[in-house]
Amino acid sequence: MENTTASAPSSRIGGFHKLGVAERIERVAAFAGLDEAERQHLADTGNLSAELADRLIENVVGTLNIPLGIATNMKIDGRDRLIPMATEESSVVAAVCNAARQSYDGGGFVTSMSGACMIAQIQLTGVPDAENARLQILERRADIQALCDECDPILLKIGGGFRDLEVRVLPTRGGVMVITQLIVDTRDAMGANAVNTMAEKIGPRIAEWTGGKTHLHILSNLADRRLARARCVWPLAAIGGEAVRDGILSAYHFADADPYRAATHNKGIMNGISAVVLATGNDTRAVEAGAHAWAARRGHYGSLTHWEATASGDLAGSIELPMAVGLVGGATKLHPTAKLALKVLGVQTAEELARTIAAVGLAQNFSALKALATTGIQRGHMALHAQNIAMMAGALGDEVQQLARVLVDKRLVRLDVAEAELQRLRAAQG
Repeated sequence: MENTTASAPSSRIGGFHKLGVAERIERVAAFAGLDEAERQHLADTGNLSAELADRLIENVVGTLNIPLGIATNMKIDGRDRLIPMATEESSVVAAVCNAARQSYDGGGFVTSMSGACMIAQIQLTGVPDAENARLQILERRADIQALCDECDPILLKIGGGFRDLEVRVLPTRGGVMVITQLIVDTRDAMGANAVNTMAEKIGPRIAEWTGGKTHLHILSNLADRRLARARCVWPLAAIGGEAVRDGILSAYHFADADPYRAATHNKGIMNGISAVVLATGNDTRAVEAGAHAWAARRGHYGSLTHWEATASGDLAGSIELPMAVGLVGGATKLHPTAKLALKVLGVQTAEELARTIAAVGLAQNFSALKALATTGIQRGHMALHAQNIAMMAGALGDEVQQLARVLVDKRLVRLDVAEAELQRLRAAQG
């Protein structure tokens, strides 16, 4: 049998990270057989300069543009806001607009926040007297606070810094561990770098005090000292009556009882939340991890939202989840589009941002549940998705809307159908 591996291109490219962006593109193009148009496409980084992109992540060869939309109609704590949302999924922005419109005359969303504290964990092993070690660490609270606050004098100056100390004895498959948790107020920063630095400084001292060995020194994304909350009442008349309300409540009860339903239910909530987190240059993965961990905190994965009928029969929804976002540090201060998004949003503190994002998540969930309880999720979603299919089939200009309409009317939003219908459309138009 002929050996073809000898001539295959190798992914072992020494010093790739040291090359300039243009040189990297050439190396990738040679490896993958890209033509000139494809090379130029990678080189076009849009409104994010190649130089800045190369500083945000490693081995940059281009950018991936995600549509940035604006959700309208949002009234949060008595203030009207326009909500920038970055997402590639159809109907996400429209869902928030619709939910907000139906709640606007009733007063919109009311929000609150539990605080701005992050948690850093220090893992200690190798101590036979774990309970004794726990108390030894707690006795050093003042020393630990002083060491933590030395790490970030600026954070201390603006009112943040060490707030509390917790020590847990944790049985594991690898034996008993002692876990020290630093509770740190990070103010308007997301805070990962600040708390990680503190944990790394405290770790060796804990080992010294207890005679054990410290391993991991790292933040927790289950930021349950940083809970964002939002609530809203939708008047019965605004949503279509008792049957719609009861359908929404039934859909919520299903999601809260069944993890299979809850996974999709919460994914819909995160469609809205992650879109705002991404638009503002914050860490979508951190927020998503915290949200899903919170949804499972009672040992059962359930709904992130809660729905009920008020005494007057209206529909009340609420949400509470960890929301570790910031206005300083990382892409929030470097990415030009993220900075513009924050300006449009008009928030002045990380708490305001977190509360706003929670309201968006609740709005997103309302629209999804209402669609499920009435017309079905596909009707609105597929109407928008049909435009994408039309473009994939090769539709141009006015053809996109015309073809999308045909696909929706036929209830066949498929590429093969779109290609055939486009041919008919063009033949009819001569």
